[in-house]
Amino acid sequence: MEKKEYVYLKRMLNISGYAVDYEIQKSLIKLSDELKTAHIIEEEEMPEDVVRFNSIVTVISDGQWEKTFQLVPPSKKDERNNKISVFTPMGAALFGYAVDDILLWDFPMGMKELKIIEVTQETHDKNFNVII
Repeated sequence: MEKKEYVYLKRMLNISGYAVDYEIQKSLIKLSDELKTAHIIEEEEMPEDVVRFNSIVTVISDGQWEKTFQLVPPSKKDERNNKISVFTPMGAALFGYAVDDILLWDFPMGMKELKIIEVTQETHDKNFNVII
């Protein structure tokens, strides 16, 4: 995980303990647990196929459906334009994983297996601001 994004997520998770939605709370707890074992690297070392902020991601679930969306900070979510927050169950599940990774995540509709089939990086802001 890229260092600046790691710091941003940790700070956001520290202040997001007030989420009232149970499913979001559950996802945030799992994301927080995963950050404890994250491998932190500098931006220039980040592989292009890792899901991070502003990545455009295509996933398949148990071979039943395929979905493409952009993963964004909570303040930039826009579901009508397929921009989902990293704090949603889907966003939290995928952040930090890479193409061909398969993961299990407990979604509101139950446990799902997801496979990341494509990750495209939108141009990242080199001055990624951590605004709290």
